[in-house]
Amino acid sequence: MTPNIASVPEVEPRLTDLETMPRSLHLGLLGNYADTDETRFFLTPEACGLLTSAGIRISMEAGAGVDISFSDATYAEYGVRIVTREEALRAPVVLSYQPLRPKDIKKMNPHSALLCMMDNGLFDQAVIKALLERQISCGCFDNMVSHHDVEIFADIIDEIDGRGAIIYAQEALSYLGGGKGVLLAGVAGINPCEVLIIGCGNECIAAANAAAGAGAKVVIMDNDVSALHLMRSSCSYPVELICIHPRVLTNRVKTADVIITSNTSRQFEFPKSLNSSLKDSVYVLDLNESHPSISFPRTVAMALSNPLGNFFNEMVIKDGFDNMMKTTPGMQSGMVTYNGKLVDKLIGAYVGMPSIDIRVMLSTSN
Repeated sequence: MTPNIASVPEVEPRLTDLETMPRSLHLGLLGNYADTDETRFFLTPEACGLLTSAGIRISMEAGAGVDISFSDATYAEYGVRIVTREEALRAPVVLSYQPLRPKDIKKMNPHSALLCMMDNGLFDQAVIKALLERQISCGCFDNMVSHHDVEIFADIIDEIDGRGAIIYAQEALSYLGGGKGVLLAGVAGINPCEVLIIGCGNECIAAANAAAGAGAKVVIMDNDVSALHLMRSSCSYPVELICIHPRVLTNRVKTADVIITSNTSRQFEFPKSLNSSLKDSVYVLDLNESHPSISFPRTVAMALSNPLGNFFNEMVIKDGFDNMMKTTPGMQSGMVTYNGKLVDKLIGAYVGMPSIDIRVMLSTSN
């Protein structure tokens, strides 16, 4: 829960030369909403220190780092100014892992920017209307693409989710986790557990590598042969890659100790008729509905801090958010709203609001 700092003296940065540094960029760093299970966070204190030493000002909501077990005092040691949530919301560029709710959006300064991760919260008409009314430019990191055409932010979360899914599975199979006391890996004379992964995303590859690396027998199934071929080169251990076929799927489901599902290449729905074929002790996890990375928020922050450092240093070089957005196609791909316009076609269709292609919008403004 975010502490009330109204009666607490403001924690000042301890870097002696902080006040004399040029301030070319000001970031407001927010914590997660207390009434959700979200724990993930963008920046570690060390990452903030690299940014502040480069002349970037950071104002962080008091207690925002609690989910990754860092105190306000630790952030202050690295040049971060600890403030109220309201003050952090008034920064020109606001960072929040979760999309903000209308109440908070209305506290942001008009024409400022919000950077977050894509979430169901953005598929809310009230949220979009609040962003448009304040003319907030909102971008989602996990929809952005690097200069090398890599969805680096999304890939990081996918990898942690995939590896975390195997940790969840091992815990569920163990006696302490309520299972039958089974080890995921095999030992001499005993067959290993069978892990069935249905899907083709990076999270599936990460789960396969983690399970196979632990000694489990891993089968990956998808409904596109070319996707399976591509996945083979990304698997660090021997795994079986099989096209989804009703009879083959049924046989694999019957023997699986762990089943992990995600997005497949083509639309696929797990047949309800197969539920009766599952082992009584099977552990099933749908990565579309669960994010194991919320159990490892410090790892998330450490991993995201690296590309975010590059991201904000580039923003300084390009003289601010707006100039960077206009000159960086990979950043444009993650924008949801820009200067009072909805520029995400999918969200527009979902909330029943008109959208405009951001490339068209930028071309007409030049």
